[in-house]
Amino acid sequence: MDKHVTHWIGGKPHAGAADRRGDIYNPATGQVTGTVDFAGAAEVDAAVAAARAAFPAWRDTSLSKRTAVLFAFRELMHRHSDELARIISAEHGKVVSDAAGEVARGLEVVEFACGIPHLLKGGYSENVSTRVDAYSILQPLGVVTAVSPFNFPAMVPMWMFPVAIACGNTFVLKPSEKDPSAAVRIAELWAEAGLPDGVFNVVHGDKAAVDALLEHEDVKAVSFVGSTPIAQYIYETAARNGKRVQALGGAKNHMVVLPDADLDLAADAAVSAGFGSAGERCMAISAIVAVEPVADVLVDKIKERVARLRVGPGDDERSEMGPLVTGAHRDKVASYLESGVRDGATLAVDGRIHPVIGGSSDGFWLGPSLLDHVTPEMSCYRDEIFGPVLSVLRVSGYGEALEVVNGSPYGNGTAIFTNDGGAARRFQNEVEVGMVGVNVPIPVPMAYYSFGGWKKSLFGDSHAHGTEGVHFYTRTKAVTARWLDPSHGGVNLGFPTNG
Repeated sequence: MDKHVTHWIGGKPHAGAADRRGDIYNPATGQVTGTVDFAGAAEVDAAVAAARAAFPAWRDTSLSKRTAVLFAFRELMHRHSDELARIISAEHGKVVSDAAGEVARGLEVVEFACGIPHLLKGGYSENVSTRVDAYSILQPLGVVTAVSPFNFPAMVPMWMFPVAIACGNTFVLKPSEKDPSAAVRIAELWAEAGLPDGVFNVVHGDKAAVDALLEHEDVKAVSFVGSTPIAQYIYETAARNGKRVQALGGAKNHMVVLPDADLDLAADAAVSAGFGSAGERCMAISAIVAVEPVADVLVDKIKERVARLRVGPGDDERSEMGPLVTGAHRDKVASYLESGVRDGATLAVDGRIHPVIGGSSDGFWLGPSLLDHVTPEMSCYRDEIFGPVLSVLRVSGYGEALEVVNGSPYGNGTAIFTNDGGAARRFQNEVEVGMVGVNVPIPVPMAYYSFGGWKKSLFGDSHAHGTEGVHFYTRTKAVTARWLDPSHGGVNLGFPTNG
């Protein structure tokens, strides 16, 4: 154990001693590989103070200079993407190819933010009254922060900080303490790109650090991605302290399969979307709603594919699925296999006996699992499992399938698999979910659209990145201006009064 991760404050690693620390694990071996410092109020104050001190100069930095820094950062992130992927894999457990995909999706938001001069254009109306013009300008908020989850230690923060910084804000990131190293490496790349000290800061820790950010009077906005109970807590606490909030919560993403669907395509999608990154994705498919008579055939096709899925260490390029992030989380996810059977479901695939190739027996392993004949009353359906467990619900028709999806308290993502354009169009209109895929299992929007769900999957009224992200990190100022004209009775400043 030789890794030590500390905060990044004011353009450099924090030099102070930590009162508390947490362990960093390699999920594939179960071994502790390092420690991470936990921030208290003092460290949070220092990070916010650095961001506040850097704000006036960064706010006043020209758009062209801000954009130049963003382009330089984009190039450095691209150049170091393999390195970042391996850092993520070592601490999260996901296979390197999954981690590389995460970095690539995050880079799309950086590229979107490189166009900030266009995105920050206001409006202008000439002569709204006699010789009076009106216009609006978008200005940054100040110090903003994000509390990000363990499952995407690079991509999710990159939904926020590129847009926030491009808009002229300064940033304090609180990443997950389970996989903190990627955030610090990103901070180093920001510095190398020429970002002024204090514009981007990182503090590590647990609830104590989060609460200090939520209550800090100099923090103007808070972004969050995580479970619904914590999202609601973040929203209520931050809003009570007068902050702007976007809190993206949990999910129970459904994949509706109609009888006319290509079942091979649907089975491939279910396996990749349900078990990629060990199911630890807020957009993972967790519930398949099979419209009869296709359920038996679809389940058989999924079982065939799962049997061939190679589970092993994330740094083995042959592995297709890695371990879960912690032993405690693995045990919680596995408990739903037992409760599902107890409630009446059929365990079609038991991931506890799936072979692990090349992994230590002490790793946090659970193979892909499939529960069939699940009903909406079961806890394995109601709860966000956040692991490699797919549930199959069997319904008689489109109407019943829609009732299942809309009856869920979550509204993050959903997908429909069909070759009927009319059915797909009706579904996208009627379903009460924020992100919809048509023959696409994980409908994460491109960076120029915005990411976010409905119902208990979102607290606040702004989604991440895209135009909503720009609006979240700016506030509008309306200006009404009259300039006296000497030719119309104003003060004579020596200008000619005619041609």
